[in-house]
Amino acid sequence: MTERDDGVIELRAALPVPADQRWFWAERWQQRELEVDEHVAAGRVTVHESTEDFLDHLDRLDAE
Repeated sequence: MTERDDGVIELRAALPVPADQRWFWAERWQQRELEVDEHVAAGRVTVHESTEDFLDHLDRLDAE
């Protein structure tokens, strides 16, 4: 909404979600977000102190 110098108020339509963020609200993406929330709530997560720790963890998983 913009008020012009002549007192006219202009209303412009706006997208509820910016086009470059639309992927996040896709049904499949939201399903995956819920899956992650469930894993976090159940404590099925691993926290790493550094990038190196994380990459070492991935290497160990790959070796299994």
